[in-house]
Amino acid sequence: MSMDAKPTVLVAEKLGQAGLDLLKDFANVDCSYNLSPEELCTKISLCDALIVRSATKVSREVFESSGGRLKVVGRAGVGIDNVDLGAATEHGCLVVNAPTANTVAAAEHGIALLTAMARNVAQADASIKAGLYSVQLLYVCRLNFGKWLRNKYVGVSLVGKTLAVMGFGKVGTEVARRAKGLADRAHAIGVDLVSFDEAISTADFLSLHMPLTPATSKILNDENFSKMKKGVRIVNVARGGVIDEDALVRALDAGIVAQAALDVFTVEPPPQDNKLVQHENVTVTPHLGASTMEAQEGVAIEIAEAVVGALRGELASTAVNAPMVPAEVLTELKPYVTLGEKLGRLAVQLVAGGSGVKSVKVTYTSARAPDDLDTRLLRAMVTKGLIEPISSVFVNLVNADFTAKQRGIRITEERVILDGSPEKPLQSIQVQIANVESRFASAISESGKVSVEGKVKDGLPHLTKVGAFEVDVSLEGNIILCRQVDQPGMIGTVGSILGEENVNVSFMSVGRTAPRKQAIMAIGVDEQPSKSVLKRIGEIPAVEEFVFLDL
Repeated sequence: MSMDAKPTVLVAEKLGQAGLDLLKDFANVDCSYNLSPEELCTKISLCDALIVRSATKVSREVFESSGGRLKVVGRAGVGIDNVDLGAATEHGCLVVNAPTANTVAAAEHGIALLTAMARNVAQADASIKAGLYSVQLLYVCRLNFGKWLRNKYVGVSLVGKTLAVMGFGKVGTEVARRAKGLADRAHAIGVDLVSFDEAISTADFLSLHMPLTPATSKILNDENFSKMKKGVRIVNVARGGVIDEDALVRALDAGIVAQAALDVFTVEPPPQDNKLVQHENVTVTPHLGASTMEAQEGVAIEIAEAVVGALRGELASTAVNAPMVPAEVLTELKPYVTLGEKLGRLAVQLVAGGSGVKSVKVTYTSARAPDDLDTRLLRAMVTKGLIEPISSVFVNLVNADFTAKQRGIRITEERVILDGSPEKPLQSIQVQIANVESRFASAISESGKVSVEGKVKDGLPHLTKVGAFEVDVSLEGNIILCRQVDQPGMIGTVGSILGEENVNVSFMSVGRTAPRKQAIMAIGVDEQPSKSVLKRIGEIPAVEEFVFLDL
């Protein structure tokens, strides 16, 4: 894809029009629904982003078929069990979801199923309609309420009962909040956090809201059903796979579970002969948890904004397989993220034979308390800067840690806490590489490591220290570092050589150990100088060493 070409977004499942409109303002949008796995793998090599709901499986084969072009997968909803996160991370593909827009809708549906199950609403409705239907077939003028079975469908009250909310994330929290409103005022005093075993053994109602992971797959099985209070009622608006469906049928038949209300199933849609769906004590809906007009539009907008932001290179607050940082923190850290990546790129280019980098230390200086400074994103971007110049692999914040581990690079972090008011998150970032030789001997610190340090000034990243030499260089474009004898005319001499070759100088900065001793001159240039220009600089008698760095 050329720099000025629009990216292509494949929308593989229906998305609200408001979301599509947002996407079309930024990208070419291909709406292709009901694709087979083979068709998806064929299309994906032409796409920069993919948006799915829950039906499309984004497997390892999809990422491998993308040929590295796929940069972001957007899940229009919360659960991401249909996306191979491991494969996405290895291929540097960001996965984002829409965790907030359908929260209320899913919670409301959970409460609706809870109350409908408790009062046998679906069964009673079907009973009456079956009676009326048979009357219509016989052309009987007087209504025959042969299916008016009030005694059969006596329900249970919610007052005084215990509801166990299994999974206390966004949806679970909203269910608990609404359930408190249904409960007896005397008991509406809060929510108790208890163990899994205590919850399933004491609850009258179980409402499931956990994600589907290896740890939660079939977590409600024969063993755990046997621990439950006889007559328990279960609501599931989470993921079908968290319940062993055959075990649930056995628990229903044995009377351990009195009723179940299910919006999700292991296989969707379930087979027609599914015993669970046909069970008289089970109320079912076809995965309607997020199916309100408001939620559908909200999810579409939320995922479209996340995908467009990711394609623009912006940091995503809804990223699933990258450091999760709140939006307000992302805004505050943004210039430091750029600083971290630039320092990583600078440090590794100062190493003679960058492939030998194995031990890296990143030091953050801040007046913030450790709990008030999340450095995961900063570490990921320093790692990106370290690896990309010496690797053919595309590296981003998604696969930075994975790629570092693959290459045997160990990255440690240290925090230096300063006194004073923490007006800004960081005072400085230092990157040190141990056990290597340097292309620029002056970059070696007293500890024997290649060392660079930087700060954010006026919102822009600056290089403030190279080895033991203090400088003040804006980290933009390219940099030439020269170690020289500190004497008059050096700035003019180097500047003249660059000017004669039409190389534009954006800034110069000189740091020295003492007057008339050694100094380091840092020169910012807009273009990469030719080899002949660099050779002329190196031939200046006072220049002891120099290096060109591409940032």
